[in-house]
Amino acid sequence: MLAVVHEATPAFDAALARLLGRGAADLDAVEPAVRAILADVRARGDAAVLDATERFDGRRPEALFTRTYDGAGALARLPRALADALTEAAARIARYHERQRTEGFRYTEDGVTLGLRVRPVARAGVYAPGGKARYPSSVLMAAVPARVAGVADILLATPAPDDLLLAAAHLSGVTGILDAGGAQAIAALAYGTATVPRVDKIVGPGNRYVACAKRLVFGDVGIDGIAGPSEILVLADATADASLVAADLLSQAEHDEAAYPLCLTTDAALADRVAKETQRQLAQLPRRSIAEASLRANGVVLVVASRTRMLTIANDLAVEHVALHVESPDEAFDAIPAIGAAFVGHATPEAAGDYLAGPSHVLPTGGAVRFGSPLGVWDFVARTSYLRYDPAALERQGAAITTLARAEGLEAHARAVEQRTRPQR
Repeated sequence: MLAVVHEATPAFDAALARLLGRGAADLDAVEPAVRAILADVRARGDAAVLDATERFDGRRPEALFTRTYDGAGALARLPRALADALTEAAARIARYHERQRTEGFRYTEDGVTLGLRVRPVARAGVYAPGGKARYPSSVLMAAVPARVAGVADILLATPAPDDLLLAAAHLSGVTGILDAGGAQAIAALAYGTATVPRVDKIVGPGNRYVACAKRLVFGDVGIDGIAGPSEILVLADATADASLVAADLLSQAEHDEAAYPLCLTTDAALADRVAKETQRQLAQLPRRSIAEASLRANGVVLVVASRTRMLTIANDLAVEHVALHVESPDEAFDAIPAIGAAFVGHATPEAAGDYLAGPSHVLPTGGAVRFGSPLGVWDFVARTSYLRYDPAALERQGAAITTLARAEGLEAHARAVEQRTRPQR
């Protein structure tokens, strides 16, 4: 089920090439339908959102948007252990993201005062999927950083929220809930309707319709990125425990049939043990059919000759989650710049990052960690440059400014300086 492929074989080259190109998600197939939904919501507002929800989900919400959800009551209705776990997770996520807050700055140099003002966006939209599973953890991981950033109005879009999601919303500081999912929810957040306020930024993962909608509304509103299927890369050497490697692979495989459970190892014997152990553990999973489809479609163990080669390929793959089941794991981490989130050492399961550790689990996928970052406070702030010249400073710099302006053929720029530095006639 989990393919084992050895280096220096044609199968290895083909597998690696496919994985390196995995970020090319096929959104083109759904784009015409998504464009139609976006246009309809933009034209008809709430009615279009309700019609689309009825068409795709078979339900028509009585209240599309509310600010009076019973989050505190929902938290109280949960089993005590679950409520306590959610509360602890929210607190840990907040403590981690408080360390990401940055202040602006201002300094004066030769009569020129320069600075940077950092402010939160006024309103953010958080999308939480409602398909194969409900993810209160994603509500916490997206909304808590927004709250820490200082966003005053945080709207959650999710279809038919239950007590678990309402409790997570309450703990996260969500101020309004849109009872809808899919492209229609993204459209409502991006454009606004009679009842749904327009947001400044939309964050959170979803299916390809949601991803396509986020891509198309970008520019009218900010987004965190285009999320694809979840993925994990486990690096393993002779010190690794095959049962733990298999457990980490399956923790991602059960997310989605399209997930990528990947392993890179320098130990051929370990690769075979991992494949067998994955099959054994798979048989005991409640979501076996989903995990099995993921393993069949995208699961692979790549066997390479050296640690250096393993680290090089790991960096080339630029994977969302990387688990380091190797000797000297911190040294391995330092050698791989392109990682979304690293799980360092045998005792660190990827699941800890999904739920409780603290860093947001909303991460770039499909190789986007080459240029992207985990969701954080920085996603919910805008920055403004500050410039103030005193007259003497402009006199000193005026000639350089006008020289550069005229080199670009922009005479009005030069004259705007000269109007300030030459005596008026």
